[in-house]
Amino acid sequence: MASIFERIALVFRSKANKALDKYEDPRETLDYSYQKQLELLQNVRRGVADVATSRKRVELQATKLNSEVERLQNAAQRALESNREDLAREALTRKGGLQTQLDDLQTQHAALQGEEEKLVRASSRLQAKVDAFRTRKETIKATYSAAEAQTRINEAFTGISEEMGDVGLAIQRAEDKTLQLQARASAVDELLASGALEDPTGTVKDDITRELDSLASDNAVENELAAMKAQLTGGPAARPELQAGQAPAQAAPAQAAPAQQAPAQSAASADEWPAQESQS
Repeated sequence: MASIFERIALVFRSKANKALDKYEDPRETLDYSYQKQLELLQNVRRGVADVATSRKRVELQATKLNSEVERLQNAAQRALESNREDLAREALTRKGGLQTQLDDLQTQHAALQGEEEKLVRASSRLQAKVDAFRTRKETIKATYSAAEAQTRINEAFTGISEEMGDVGLAIQRAEDKTLQLQARASAVDELLASGALEDPTGTVKDDITRELDSLASDNAVENELAAMKAQLTGGPAARPELQAGQAPAQAAPAQAAPAQQAPAQSAASADEWPAQESQS
């Protein structure tokens, strides 16, 4: 039973570790570690300041006791000179007590001074480590950012990233729909051209209708051209269009008639020209 719970706990830990690893940013972790080191360095410096303050307080007390010892020594000397041995003895007794306190303060001062020196050295070493860590941290962050940017660029170029994959699928769907619409439009055009489908608007005609319209348009152009030639030569105007059901071979002599009359009219015009010159 215990093994089952251990396996369940192991599975949960592994899943949690994987989830945390997915959302972990090394740059944030490095910044957090650097912040912690700065806090530790600040605590060490605060400890150095506290020890220095205690040492200074002991120095002040020692200076005060030393002045009191000197005063009692002088008082004992003056009492002895005044034949007051009892006062001299009392002053020396007090001096001895103060001297004991002064020795203790000197011992404390030496201990505090040694502790302060240790903390100062530790602070210097820690400061050097923090500076080195900061340099390495910035280097790692820059390298990580560059590698991350390069990875994103490579994924964008190769189409591996999710964004580029979605864009590629959208382009593929658009191309497929475009080809489908073009094929459908081409099929409808072919059906309308062959007459299989009727155009209710009448704008699309089948092949036979287009050929008939083209033939009628060509005949109209030929008739109009013949009429213009007849007007230029002074002959009768040609018929504007063929009779319904008339073959093109029957219309040919009628179109050739103005061409045969043209030389005669040209000759008549040439005979009239000298007469007009003589009259003038």
